[in-house]
Amino acid sequence: MQTPILQFGTSRFLQAHALAYLQSGTPLSGPPIVTVVQSSGDASRRGRLDALAAPGGYPVRVRGLEGGIPVEREEQVCVVQRGLVYDGDYPEVQRIFCHEARWIISNTADKGFDPQPADTLPGPDPAQSYPAKLFHLMQARHLAGGGPLILLPTELQARNGDKLRARVLQIAEGQGADPGLMQALNAHIWANSLVDRIVSEEIRPAGAVAEPYGLWAIEDQPGLELPVSHPAIRVVADLEPYERLKLHILNLGHTTLVDLWQRAGRPVPFVRQAMAGDLRAQLIGILRDEVVPGFSARGMGDQAAEYLAVTLDRFDNPFIDHRLSDIAQNHAAKADHRIGAFLTWAGLTPATAPRLHQISQSAKDIAP
Repeated sequence: MQTPILQFGTSRFLQAHALAYLQSGTPLSGPPIVTVVQSSGDASRRGRLDALAAPGGYPVRVRGLEGGIPVEREEQVCVVQRGLVYDGDYPEVQRIFCHEARWIISNTADKGFDPQPADTLPGPDPAQSYPAKLFHLMQARHLAGGGPLILLPTELQARNGDKLRARVLQIAEGQGADPGLMQALNAHIWANSLVDRIVSEEIRPAGAVAEPYGLWAIEDQPGLELPVSHPAIRVVADLEPYERLKLHILNLGHTTLVDLWQRAGRPVPFVRQAMAGDLRAQLIGILRDEVVPGFSARGMGDQAAEYLAVTLDRFDNPFIDHRLSDIAQNHAAKADHRIGAFLTWAGLTPATAPRLHQISQSAKDIAP
């Protein structure tokens, strides 16, 4: 069977996000059948690959709150047709890339785009970064007469499609690519996206536990087509509003809660426990009285109020053990990025957002 979708990465996030949405979405261009490629040669993960491609699929257990109502259900994901290892199965990976693939999905961890010494090698090598591996596969596709692909990176980097494209082109120039290949590389659709879903646990040998909420916002551009439609997949004109909502409500809310938690003497370990106690009212007061008005000042008040309601459901999720001590790491830097940047963006003064200004300043005072 042809697999028009080639995915690089086997993480539990991809299992409960992209692959789960491909399974439950409405196909737009034939069955969304996937080949998954494991980039590392770790033999212990071969069992995961086999389980992902098992005939019965793998489970995703959805546990959390929707509209304040507890939800617990299991979904079976059966879209993966094949599991391959980049190193040992490279000829087959290249064949599928050149002759079957139409969409490329990736999630190659925090440093997947970072340059590696092996990136300068003239041919493909397992030690190369994902952009270098991608360059060699794209070069092979070009030589085989293949047309443009649609790349859907889900790495947690702003403008991830632009960054991936720039790095691949940089590698191509270093490899002395001819004008025809450079033109072909530029012809691919490099989509920018923002992804969001808490995937709290893995299920072995394959599968994951995830919250009900999920988002895959993809910035529109000429030539962009998707394999499925799904309520969690949104094609948008501009990613910035979604980035602002996530950064300045969800992430800001976490950092604000940590500050309140520290002032209270760190009474409980988990977010859900803090939200069940005295800190809840303080956090909601800040978010409603200072954060939502800040979004209103930028014409996003209704969006912020809607997103806040969903965020509170996520904070209240009784099934997720989200440690406040983990969120508290690098607190000063997070406060500057999440709270300080919001105060500047929204134009809020100490008079209009006194508690946020206090948190922002206290984080600066204790910074090393």
